[in-house]
Amino acid sequence: METVSEVLADAGDKIQKSFDALKSQFAGLRTGKANPAMVDQLKVDYYGCPTPVKNLGTISTPEPRQIKITPFDPTVIDAINKAILAANLGVTPQTDGKVVRITVPELNEERRKEIVKVAKTQAEAQKVAMRNVRRDANDEAKKLEKDKKISEDDLKSALEKIQKLTDEGIAKIDAELKAKEAEVMAV
Repeated sequence: METVSEVLADAGDKIQKSFDALKSQFAGLRTGKANPAMVDQLKVDYYGCPTPVKNLGTISTPEPRQIKITPFDPTVIDAINKAILAANLGVTPQTDGKVVRITVPELNEERRKEIVKVAKTQAEAQKVAMRNVRRDANDEAKKLEKDKKISEDDLKSALEKIQKLTDEGIAKIDAELKAKEAEVMAV
């Protein structure tokens, strides 16, 4: 990279991607309500090839506690059932030959606490990723200063901006975690 603004833009993009990744991970966590994201990324063995469920059919939530998967090819229903059971989502699929229905049971207190722990672990992993982005951006800025492309003052300013970006990203993660925790713990 040639300039401080390129380093900052790159770091900002990577921090935003970490946050987006966390949001998609959180979408897959059970909250006691049916959410298509619970099964979106589920891989089904479709003719020997692991394929996401969302590519094999439509996923909808006809009721607040039910997910309905309507496969384009009805022969894949058994494979979808196996994938759901193997994913250990805490749900049991039911089928009528044309669609797969998943009834999401009410979460007990112990299960809610487990889900919050998983959310905290995922959030911490993304915070670490953001800190790694900060470290890499700092190294890049220091390299620019060492190569005499920027001054010492520019380096100091760049390091402060990188730190600010990181702090904002971590604050967003904390807010998202707090919201998810409240959603999961709500009865």
